[in-house]
Amino acid sequence: MKKSKRTKKSNSWKIKQHRDQFFKKSKILGYRSRASFKLIELNEKFKFIKNNSKLLDLGSSPGGWSQVASKIITKGKIIALDIKSMKPIKNVNFIKRDIFEEETKRIILNFFQGKLDIVISDMAADTTGNKSLDSIRTNQLCSEAIEFSTKILKPTGVFVTKLFMGDDFVEIKDLAKKTFKVVNFFKPDSSRVESKETYLHCKILKTL
Repeated sequence: MKKSKRTKKSNSWKIKQHRDQFFKKSKILGYRSRASFKLIELNEKFKFIKNNSKLLDLGSSPGGWSQVASKIITKGKIIALDIKSMKPIKNVNFIKRDIFEEETKRIILNFFQGKLDIVISDMAADTTGNKSLDSIRTNQLCSEAIEFSTKILKPTGVFVTKLFMGDDFVEIKDLAKKTFKVVNFFKPDSSRVESKETYLHCKILKTL
């Protein structure tokens, strides 16, 4: 009996994952996803997470980025936020909510008793099978996260997010540059070569 295209594709993905050095390393070190290494590389490059940071992890599930942050932040506070469930992580406060609801902003600011040092986001829209559409939808989340971060970050705050190279890339870049004084782009080694994803590191809000 011939295997279906879906089965072949699934098996191919499993083989690729098995051969992936970052996937293997995440299993050995106990990280919940290979994405953990992307934040590790970003922090090594830009050195923005401190031991006393107040940090918000947007779209946190399954928790790979929160795990990395929790190993560095020993005197600060961390909130992980997602509409999906996430297993507990020591020293990380998880909130299951829609990040763009007004009440969510109030809960975050109350928890931190003021504005934050860092907002990080590895959010991606649910895939549809249409890569172009998925890229647009994820970049829309990125735009909304930039706007959201302006309401909760300190003036000297840092914002880090994933985005995809595509038709709306310039629009995201322009929004970031209108919002922050410093804007950097960086693709970690742990990002797959074939992936169109890159990461945006921004700091210091522009004031009117």
